[in-house]
Amino acid sequence: MPTPFLSSEEYDERAHQLYNEGNYEAALTTLREGLGLYPTSVELHVGVGYARLARDEFAWARKAFEEALVLDPEHEDALAGLGETLLRFGQTPQALKAFNRILELGYSDDIELMLQVGRTLFRDGLVAEAKEFFAIAIRQVPDHAEAIAMVGYVEHRLGEDTAAIETLKRALQIDPEHTEARIYLANLHYDREEFEAALFQFERTKPEDHWDELGIWRLMELKKSHLRLADGDPSLRIWEERLAELAPSTDPLDEMLAEIESRASDRAEEEARQQLELFGAMLAEAAEAKRAPERHEVVARDGRRFEGTWEEIVASMRDATIGGAHRSVEEFMQGEARRGFALTGVLIPTRDAESFLRASADAGLLRILR
Repeated sequence: MPTPFLSSEEYDERAHQLYNEGNYEAALTTLREGLGLYPTSVELHVGVGYARLARDEFAWARKAFEEALVLDPEHEDALAGLGETLLRFGQTPQALKAFNRILELGYSDDIELMLQVGRTLFRDGLVAEAKEFFAIAIRQVPDHAEAIAMVGYVEHRLGEDTAAIETLKRALQIDPEHTEARIYLANLHYDREEFEAALFQFERTKPEDHWDELGIWRLMELKKSHLRLADGDPSLRIWEERLAELAPSTDPLDEMLAEIESRASDRAEEEARQQLELFGAMLAEAAEAKRAPERHEVVARDGRRFEGTWEEIVASMRDATIGGAHRSVEEFMQGEARRGFALTGVLIPTRDAESFLRASADAGLLRILR
């Protein structure tokens, strides 16, 4: 039941706290309650928009941002939210218009807003446009480590790895605790086979700094190859423990069901074996004649299209990157998963091509057309 003693600002503050905790449903409930009392509160409408965005409810998010802009056509956060939503609908020109309107209104000195817009554009593959917003942030605050690091990520995406390394080093000189930039830099060195430099950076991280397995595996590999550590060395234990934490846990119920399914499958296989042997040759020939690998089509963030089986698409994506031919498909997926996590915070599996591509699509890093 609404509490009339709360102001619209207090409702907004409560919802913001719940949002930061990841409790989007409770945040929406609080915002709706507030709007029941203060229907013309722009901040509450904007809050609804971002909560909807976090839940991937893009149509509802767009509606909330548009309602906020009806009340205040120059609200910078509503314009940024609307632009992000429009990108999700593929309406890039309209999104860029909303973002540029923020600059026209004179909000270029809002560093966090510039970074927010830049990250949104970067995530959607609009790398050059993203770089402009990061550059604006740096012009306002030249020693802003996060903005500088984001420029480094952009340079890497543009294939300018030497510049990216120098930019990331600059960010770390300003903020040595910027662990995301340090891990990114370490992986860049590793990809360029600059293993000593990679180890130098990796060794300045802690296990809890890592949120994907790739960097940890590479760190352990380098410790063994360059520091001559043997398997089972006590200094590797903390990294092995972090790997175990990052590995998906298995539900005991899932294990039990899998065991039951396995046993049932074994019995069924034994009972059917004689019939399969009788008709095996015929079935194999018919299957071979009719079998055609299912083909798919994927659009990358830069607009390039890749077609084929899941495995063929990933291989083509690898070949399209600079130096891709020198890396295995597994290494390519691991590298892209790391970069995807740095951009979106989404962990992308690399166990097989289909899982990798579907998770990348869910993270907004590409689109699957079929």
